[in-house]
Amino acid sequence: MEAQTTSGVVEGILRGAPLRNLYESLIFFVWCTIMIHLIIEFKYKNRSLGAFVTPIAALALLFIDVSGVSKEIEPLIPALQSNWLLFHVFLSFIGYAAFAVSFGAASAYIVTVTESKTEKTYIFWSIISGIFLLVLVGMCIDYLGLSSPQRGEYVQNHFLKSTIRSSSQASVIASWIVSFIVIVGIWHFGLGLKKVFASLNLTPVMLDEIAYKSIAIGFPLFTIGGLIMGAIWANSAWGKYWTWDPKETWSLITWFVYALYLHARFVGGWRGKRVAILSVVGFIAVIFTYLGVNLILSGLHAYGGG
Repeated sequence: MEAQTTSGVVEGILRGAPLRNLYESLIFFVWCTIMIHLIIEFKYKNRSLGAFVTPIAALALLFIDVSGVSKEIEPLIPALQSNWLLFHVFLSFIGYAAFAVSFGAASAYIVTVTESKTEKTYIFWSIISGIFLLVLVGMCIDYLGLSSPQRGEYVQNHFLKSTIRSSSQASVIASWIVSFIVIVGIWHFGLGLKKVFASLNLTPVMLDEIAYKSIAIGFPLFTIGGLIMGAIWANSAWGKYWTWDPKETWSLITWFVYALYLHARFVGGWRGKRVAILSVVGFIAVIFTYLGVNLILSGLHAYGGG
């Protein structure tokens, strides 16, 4: 009787966990990101830290609105009806959120310490920031031009079809020209953020420390939850610990990037811009591991789509 009661409690938690589809997991990611931000804010007694964390949460919410992902609450599919769900997915998303905070701090660090627009790290930051902005704007343009039935399958069939993937050559050329102008504009005016960060008392030393400590928190959580427990769950569900599924492969790539960050910092003595770049690259890998694999590639984790 006691075992049945425990099992019922676990099943109830699984049914209530906000991880059944892409919409719920994105909401949970936002929760975790804000939670980690609040912990850091409490530690450093600086409310200005939200200036580079809340935009990431806001972009995640914007993605929900323009991507057409299903917002319906549905029962867990059989592949997810496992006690490993709570450990594997919860820990993975807390790790993702910590990496997001590190990305925000590293981006702010790059702008803060930049003295010249010709510095390679600043040019890299400008290009990445421009790409993020352009993809979101392009998705909005696509989404507004679709009917309600089409919006439900937006990412799979209509992603950026109004801009750089348009059937019209003129639209493609115009999109690339606009993209170039936007990236150059961010590069030219981006240093203006340096004054903003200075007014918020966000020092380079603080930002570098936050980026490092966020990864120091997220890396073991992602390692245990994302890789180790994921492998155990895979063996239980499919009979193999590792199948080189696209999600598994990109999770491993993400792990290697952050492992390189920690190795470079501890063993190589890297500080400042070089590790900040690694933090940015790592979060790009996180985005593709989470969204790119689910929405573009196919595999055993396809249920993580819309």
